[in-house]
Amino acid sequence: MATDTKRLKSRIRSIDSTLHLAKAMELVASTKIRGASELMNKNRQYTLTLEDMIKGLAGVPECKKSVYMQKDNGGKVCTVVIAGDRGLAGGYNMNVLKLADSTMAEEFIPVGKRACEKYQRDILKVEDFDYKEAYKLAKELCGCFKSGKYGEIQIVSTNYVSMMTQNPEVQQILPVEMSEDKKNVSIIYEPDEITVLDTLIEKYVAAKLLVAARESFVCELVARRLAMDSASKNASEMIDALTLEYNRARQGAITQEITEIIAGSGI
Repeated sequence: MATDTKRLKSRIRSIDSTLHLAKAMELVASTKIRGASELMNKNRQYTLTLEDMIKGLAGVPECKKSVYMQKDNGGKVCTVVIAGDRGLAGGYNMNVLKLADSTMAEEFIPVGKRACEKYQRDILKVEDFDYKEAYKLAKELCGCFKSGKYGEIQIVSTNYVSMMTQNPEVQQILPVEMSEDKKNVSIIYEPDEITVLDTLIEKYVAAKLLVAARESFVCELVARRLAMDSASKNASEMIDALTLEYNRARQGAITQEITEIIAGSGI
């Protein structure tokens, strides 16, 4: 009986330690979410503005000649996979990596420690992925598309909808799709539409990469906070159940000792 109480006490201490760790990780994630969300929203506005400009240009017939609007050039399908830097975030990393595998891409460029480990590339943390890194990668991707090495470039990341909804998704960024948007048809471009499109395309790809990384980072934090909140609740329930079992075992041990004392005294 004494062995049981010691074992139960040891388990309670162990789970209590895990509970404190989960609470700390939940607090850290909650603290980071606000700042990360502000950055994400700022990047969304910038990206939407660039997208409107690209759609307007893609609706101009002359832009069909642009190399960035050419399909089926025989190049590889390249997928930029954006996952998390750490684990303990529920199914967040597994979901985005599983979706990336389903794209059947021929080449993967990972962003985020978990994606880099999977595809055995140098570590590029999503938390540290800034515009400088995004533009560097965009320049490389555009160069490979222009040369014919890549025939299609897409991003696999997690789209932030709300605190309760985050969806892994695939976005095609190159080639640029022909648009039916006619709202910019009256705009005069200098020197011409194709030159403006080709000049903007690297900034557009960089913006798409950056906003996908920002959204993915917020999704990772939200997923970790929810996972740690669930772990905390489970740990608390286990501690309550074990405490009840411990008290019963302790009460049983006390009752047994009293019975033995009474039996030994001959009362």
